[in-house]
Amino acid sequence: MSLFAIGDLHLSILSETRRMRFLGKHYDLYKPMDVFDPVWKNHADRIERYWKRRIREDDVVVVTGDHSWGKNLDECRRDFAYIEALPGRKILLRGNHDMFWEVKHTEWLNREFADRLFFLQNNYAVYGDYALVGTKGYSYDPTDDSWEHFVKIRDRELGRLRVSFEKARLAGYRKYVMFLHYPPTSIGEEESCFTRLAREYGVKQVVYSHCHGEKRYYDSLHGTVDGISYLLVSSDFLCFKPKMILP
Repeated sequence: MSLFAIGDLHLSILSETRRMRFLGKHYDLYKPMDVFDPVWKNHADRIERYWKRRIREDDVVVVTGDHSWGKNLDECRRDFAYIEALPGRKILLRGNHDMFWEVKHTEWLNREFADRLFFLQNNYAVYGDYALVGTKGYSYDPTDDSWEHFVKIRDRELGRLRVSFEKARLAGYRKYVMFLHYPPTSIGEEESCFTRLAREYGVKQVVYSHCHGEKRYYDSLHGTVDGISYLLVSSDFLCFKPKMILP
């Protein structure tokens, strides 16, 4: 059993049509991602192919947000069916494009998708002796956000993350992997409220996504900082191959 992560699947499946046998399924999309960058061409096919090569049924995969372009749950059903059909136990984190997911409905989603998908928000999941905690997070972009709005959202996300840590701690867990959708720091920062919270709880790894394209891959932390490993798992950064987090 191993723990993997990948983020930003950005699925938009309308239908499936059978293609050449070794390529598996070809997906007809209502919002193809290659309009943003050619690297995304046929990305759903590529994710499926690499996922099936790397992931076994007893592995755990955390998908760090932006699962579907669907605006509500009904529009996301085919995208969730795609994720469900992939090997492994899937844990989903909330991203900024996940319009279907209101935090107050997380418990309902976990009942609706019980034994198929787990939605990680204001709770925790378990991998061996690790508690997996996570939230969407937030980072500051002065080009489209005010400082006041940023602080409001950031503090709300920090509160949700602390709730998750405390639930895991109360259950006896002392080893943690922390997942964010947004990067843990804003551009130019060497630390943030999120990195300080990770240090407070003795987190082993912080795993995040959201950063797309070569110009944005290094907007935040990479490698080991203050004893914590920071990993970017945006699907385009990973060339659409899920990354092992823990063996």
